[in-house]
Amino acid sequence: MKIYQAILFYLWFTFIIAIPPYWLNANGHAALITPQFWLIFSFLSGLTLLVVTTILIIRQMYPKFFSEAFMAATSVKILACLIFVFIFLAKNKVVKYVFLDDFFYVYFLNTAFEVYILLRTLRNKNLR
Repeated sequence: MKIYQAILFYLWFTFIIAIPPYWLNANGHAALITPQFWLIFSFLSGLTLLVVTTILIIRQMYPKFFSEAFMAATSVKILACLIFVFIFLAKNKVVKYVFLDDFFYVYFLNTAFEVYILLRTLRNKNLR
């Protein structure tokens, strides 16, 4: 997969996963959304964009290290998310179950997007 295709698909994907929280917030279900949800969403989405572009650039430059780059980038993403959660919880008072739901909603969908990009890229490589 080319980088510009991945970025366009990422923008479409990010828009799609932003619709349910926006809808909940706009239709009177704001208790289901952490007040700082868009900060969490922006951080995780930006981190996902960084990871995806990094692994696709590495794939173009060093094709043999693509899998290792994916694993390394995913590991760095997990560590960055843990640090973000610790800092976020230290500075903000949140309802823990709502925060967990919001965080994992964004985190798991972004991780699924990364895996999808990995599988599409590997499938394209195998077809050549």
